[in-house]
Amino acid sequence: MDTSRHSEKNEGKTALSSKRPVDISDWDKDHVRQWMLEIQMDERYADILYNQGMNGAGLLHLKEAYRLMRNLPLNALELIFQNIDLLKEMTQKSCSLKPYPFNRYDAAYRYTENSILDVTETGPTDLIQPCHEFKAFTNTKEEKDRMEKYTYEVIRFAAACMNSRTNGTIHFGVADDKHGQILGVSVQKTDKFDEQQKHAIERHFKEKKGQKEKREKNVQTAEREKNVHIAESEQNVQMAKRCIKPPRFVEVLKADMTFSGKYVIEVDIEPSAIVCQDFYFKTFDVVKNEQAQKDVVKNEQAKKDVVKNEQAQKKKDGESFFIRDGSSSSKLVEYEKYIANNLQLSKERKDAEEKHLSVVKIHAHASALSEMITGGTHSMDCSRFMSYIVVANKSHLVQLENLDFLRCMNLMAVLDFDPQSAENGLNKLLKERKKFNDHLPAQYKDTGAVADIASSLERTENTSWFFCNGGIYGETPSDADNWLTEKGSSVRDVVSFLCRQVLPRKKLLVIFLLFSQVSEASDPLFQTFSMFQQELMGQNQILCISDNETLYTYWNDLIKHRHKCDISKCIYELSFAEINGTILSLCSELRKLIRFLPSCGGSKVALFEKTEESLHMLSILCVNQCDGGHQDKQLHEENFHKEGKVSWWNFYYSEQPGSASVIKRDKLDYIVNTIIPNMLHQKRACVFFNIVHVQGCGGTTLAMHVQWTLKEKFRCAVLKDTTDDYTTAAKQVVQLLTYKAKEQPTRLPVLLMTDRFQDIRNVTSLQHQIEKECLDQHIFSKSPQVIIVNCMRVDSCEPTEGTGDAVFIPNYLSENELKLFDEKMEEFKTNRNTETFYVSMIADKFSPGYIQRVVKNTLKDFNFQHKHAQLFAVLVLLHVYSKNALLSVSTCEEFLGLQTKAESCNVEDAFEKFSSLLKRSTVFSKVTFEGMMVIHSRIAQHCLEELSASHGVTKEQIANLLLTTDLFYEKTPEKRKFMQDVQDMLMKRQYSAKHEDLFFSRLIQDIMKETPGMEETVLLNAAECLREEEAIFKLLARYYCIKKQDFTKAMVWVKKAKDHSREDSYISDTVSQVLLLVFEDNNDPIKPDSLDRFLTLAESVAEACKNTQQTPKEEAVTETQEQTDYNTYNTAGHFGELQTAATVIEILQKIQFKAGFTYSNWLTHVLLGKITIKDLSKENPGLELKQYCDDLQKHERFLLQLKDTLKQHFVFFNNLFVNLVPLSAGKDKQNDLTKCKVSSYFQQYTELFCELDKNKDVNRTVNVEQMRQFLESNKGDSYAGLLEYLYKEDSASTLEEIIQMYNFILKSKEARLMDTVNFIYTNVILAKVEPKSRYIMPYQDLCNLLNKTDGSILPLYYIKVLLLWSTNNNCDLQDLVSKMKESYSTELKPWSSGKKAAVHFYLGEKKGYDGLIFHREINSGSEQNISTQWDDENIWRKMNESKKLCRVSGKIANDLIRVKGVEVDPIFRRQLCKESDKSVTFFIGFSMNGPVALDIHESRWFKRLM
Repeated sequence: MDTSRHSEKNEGKTALSSKRPVDISDWDKDHVRQWMLEIQMDERYADILYNQGMNGAGLLHLKEAYRLMRNLPLNALELIFQNIDLLKEMTQKSCSLKPYPFNRYDAAYRYTENSILDVTETGPTDLIQPCHEFKAFTNTKEEKDRMEKYTYEVIRFAAACMNSRTNGTIHFGVADDKHGQILGVSVQKTDKFDEQQKHAIERHFKEKKGQKEKREKNVQTAEREKNVHIAESEQNVQMAKRCIKPPRFVEVLKADMTFSGKYVIEVDIEPSAIVCQDFYFKTFDVVKNEQAQKDVVKNEQAKKDVVKNEQAQKKKDGESFFIRDGSSSSKLVEYEKYIANNLQLSKERKDAEEKHLSVVKIHAHASALSEMITGGTHSMDCSRFMSYIVVANKSHLVQLENLDFLRCMNLMAVLDFDPQSAENGLNKLLKERKKFNDHLPAQYKDTGAVADIASSLERTENTSWFFCNGGIYGETPSDADNWLTEKGSSVRDVVSFLCRQVLPRKKLLVIFLLFSQVSEASDPLFQTFSMFQQELMGQNQILCISDNETLYTYWNDLIKHRHKCDISKCIYELSFAEINGTILSLCSELRKLIRFLPSCGGSKVALFEKTEESLHMLSILCVNQCDGGHQDKQLHEENFHKEGKVSWWNFYYSEQPGSASVIKRDKLDYIVNTIIPNMLHQKRACVFFNIVHVQGCGGTTLAMHVQWTLKEKFRCAVLKDTTDDYTTAAKQVVQLLTYKAKEQPTRLPVLLMTDRFQDIRNVTSLQHQIEKECLDQHIFSKSPQVIIVNCMRVDSCEPTEGTGDAVFIPNYLSENELKLFDEKMEEFKTNRNTETFYVSMIADKFSPGYIQRVVKNTLKDFNFQHKHAQLFAVLVLLHVYSKNALLSVSTCEEFLGLQTKAESCNVEDAFEKFSSLLKRSTVFSKVTFEGMMVIHSRIAQHCLEELSASHGVTKEQIANLLLTTDLFYEKTPEKRKFMQDVQDMLMKRQYSAKHEDLFFSRLIQDIMKETPGMEETVLLNAAECLREEEAIFKLLARYYCIKKQDFTKAMVWVKKAKDHSREDSYISDTVSQVLLLVFEDNNDPIKPDSLDRFLTLAESVAEACKNTQQTPKEEAVTETQEQTDYNTYNTAGHFGELQTAATVIEILQKIQFKAGFTYSNWLTHVLLGKITIKDLSKENPGLELKQYCDDLQKHERFLLQLKDTLKQHFVFFNNLFVNLVPLSAGKDKQNDLTKCKVSSYFQQYTELFCELDKNKDVNRTVNVEQMRQFLESNKGDSYAGLLEYLYKEDSASTLEEIIQMYNFILKSKEARLMDTVNFIYTNVILAKVEPKSRYIMPYQDLCNLLNKTDGSILPLYYIKVLLLWSTNNNCDLQDLVSKMKESYSTELKPWSSGKKAAVHFYLGEKKGYDGLIFHREINSGSEQNISTQWDDENIWRKMNESKKLCRVSGKIANDLIRVKGVEVDPIFRRQLCKESDKSVTFFIGFSMNGPVALDIHESRWFKRLM
């Protein structure tokens, strides 16, 4: 036997052969001899040990081995002993196949047949590391039995993991007798397993009706389960579906790396805390599948145990309760004991999740990759390496999706160890895009002249692709044990040839792509690595790339053991998507073709066109935006300075030397360096701040400049258009967030710009929907994942209040900005034709005189009969009254007849001289299109004035042309935006102090002034044109009421509006609005012949308002069910009925009756029922007054309800204004206006119904009824009215009077429960407003009174919780809180859409009244308002420093915080998503919906911060 040749073939061969047992102690003497030869032992010495009977057990026992080997030479002994340690390690390595990553489906992972998983079947460890269970799944031949076995094992294992709160994976096709050995199973249809699994969950986690009824009747069972949190039947199923993941099918490879046709089926179980909470899970009828268990149990006692267990389960009607018990899933009969002994299990689970997710590594592998792969140049175009050699093992389909970077490399050769590469691997992928020459290594043996071989290689520019483990030309692949013998020599020849004789050594980089695990030294890839290291004399020219740290660890361990050093160059913390994008971005040509998004560690990922198209609501800014483009710089700058929207090209050119396309605003650095970094410390998933600006002052430009500056640190996008489809918008934003980073531990946040959201509630609605989407996709983080930059236009140029985190952009330039602007003007004059109009206009600082002269000269030949003149006038009108409105180029062409002309004609040319005042603009919305518009708003305004003054063309003429030209409204892609622009122009109102401004848009008002009466024609044309929009019908109803006072026509339009949208509460109140205008417009004394008509109308209004009140209630219920209650409750119906009643009283007060009743009190007596209308008629016999009385008699029932109606709505609005506050800190102008009007009506009410002579002695002469009138007039008769005094200045004297009144009333026989409650409220409020008042009852006395007061009303529950919280009273606080929440749900929750319960008091450090802190004590000396800005960390920072508030500790459970046995809601529930269960510290506020937790911090971190 040629031992030298044998040794050469087996160089480095120390791993186990697949033909030998895995366990060395099982080797016989033949196995030992084979191993001896593989480690290059001389055959003579191997035969000596063979003849002496050396086996594996003897080999491992060193003393025995030395005895048998004492006759061997010293060098032979050293060789054996050196390799024994390596042998042991390799034995362990052969069992070290890692399981598929938990809860993933796209990992590049496969198993190898007969390899051993390095995990064992275990019970719970840290609850996050999954426990495992193996099933060979080989004894079930029938498909039915097979599926029953599968579903039974999955349900049993899943229920056990869920009740033990541990992650787990059950593996089918893995042996449990030969522990963890990969067997694999044949699978015909993978979807059948998923389908049967879903059915099994429904079947076994859902209790049948008969089972439930029987259990509920069983008193003993009910008592035993009273304190056990068992999920309800349907809830049980839904939770199980979220915990039990779909089956995963992992391919099983043969030893030679070809597909075996088998899979390991795996099911992951993840009982996350947010899903399972503190519930436990029973299964049903699982016992029916256990006959097989009895069949395989051989021990008689074990069989008896199975039978006994079955009988116990039958008594429980098929119920099962599984837990993980060691390495198996056990069934418990007395599961209540288990639950009682594991009360902290849910807490431990959440704590484990927190600990697991907090370990996040920060790396800069992208920069390292760029450095290593280019030799330090960071550009593939000028890389220091002339060529690259790629060495790769078997890849996975997922990895193949992200290997485009190989195209931009000058590949000299690829050494491919995947025998199926040409069939479905790397070779097939790259051959579709690049030509390769396929070879077997044997073809390149160094047998010929070197020059001939080198010449052969140089003659072709194609890459040489070496199949190093067969797969082509009929060559069969080799397993790891035989590869070195069969193919190693020829591969060494190829390596040697490539490294030594083709290129200068230093110009070559060898890249090892570790697609799959390499854990054995005999692996061909590792052997090849050693060859390259030898040939290149080190690792300086070798780069290893992997997307898996586990693979890297195995690889590094092998290198460290063999070569006594670590890998010098390796990338393993980037995904292949990030590796791919980063390398592609280093190629200048590809940067022009491919768009890149930033990713973690400075890496980039390629944004595919298909993905970008699916995110149709977003305009995405990429890191290489505009790179390599050749857009016309002058064209973009002209468009920008013609008041066109800034484009990314403007920012791109601004970064070029000598250019300042966009002036850098002073606020840019403040936002980038202060605002956004501060926001990243907040705990919400989505946060936002506003850029507040006057239209045309550069707010949008600044927001885009911020994005441009941060485009490499955030994933930046612009919401293309305002939308009410927040769900879709949120899904697309989160999709951008997770793109190519779905399973990454960290990801870059999204910086989203929104424009044209004029109501802050729209922004908060989008914010809440994004947070909901993050929760749905299990995206949790301690810092924001999305930051919204909201551009908000305002009319005033002064900073406004209540905008939260806001940056205000004034309508002037600072000194620094003016300096930059002057530099820009110099650039214009130097580099441009200064005769162009827009340059001159800018240089002249938008001088009105200059603009007027240009406009007048341009329009001197204007003729409204000409088509191009008509179209120009329409564009002018659109621009003046609807910002950014335009007409599409195609519509303009059709209107001008250009599409029918044979010769091509540019639309600008068709406008003739007017074209100098027009420009093209591209609209990026759901549909992208080009349109025509006036170049600047000031130009448009001057044009409109000039058309009227010099050419007699009125706004009414242009508007009617716009509304009656059918061509403009034909179904085209851009119709939606145009219709919205026209609608805004006609209907968008400017709110101001002038009364009439509230009813009509600016255009309609201007038409009324210019051509009075012609606005009617315009509105009627609009109704025909916009017949699908119910708002136009409301507008016409208002018009006929206010301007025409034709109420018949008004009601016709009202009916059309209602018929068009019956379900809309804002449409439903149109009737009452119209009829109310009749009353408001009547200022003359009422005539006898019209009273009946007015009262009849009033009754109709009141009835319409009552109907209107029902619609928002239904809307609120729907929004609550859909969890989208962001829109504020519509109070129009309530306010309308209040306004109607108040107006009726105002009209009736104008009638002056005589004979015994004064002007001021006859109406009071009638409405209070103290006199009848008949009595009034007798006292007033005159003909005219008798007619009044007859009409009043006719409506007596309606009139007698007026006081109660008024009172009912005052209580409603008082509760609304006092006990509920907006979700956001924005100022609600409409709410303030309503509040002011309600206050005015209440003043009218008190003057009529609440009379009290204040000169009388309260304690002696004033009766209880008069006292109640006084209380009512001062809102002292309701708890909400009393709470309002907390927010008023100088209220102490009134509160003292109220206390005196209640002191008197409580001593009378007429005292009621609410008198006592209100008395307690008054004391508490007075103690805060004026602590030194002598009328305040001592705190302990007040608490004693409170303890004696019983009742089931919301205000009593609230004051009890407030006062008794910090006392040692034995009352059941949790019971009180539960009842308070229940009352809140009935009394206030229906009106709380878009609002939260107000926090009136906070728990202070001190005792008694001083321990109750109210908002004025917190807001003192601060611009922030704690009443709404609960998430403002600046407020809480000051409160922590002031020590006014009491910070308490509690434990988190079920998304609530438990403290003192009471469940406290966090003010923002999302703050608890990632908070620790161990302990949190927080402040407590008291709202009508229960106590709330504010400024929540994990206890251990808070102590460090303080």
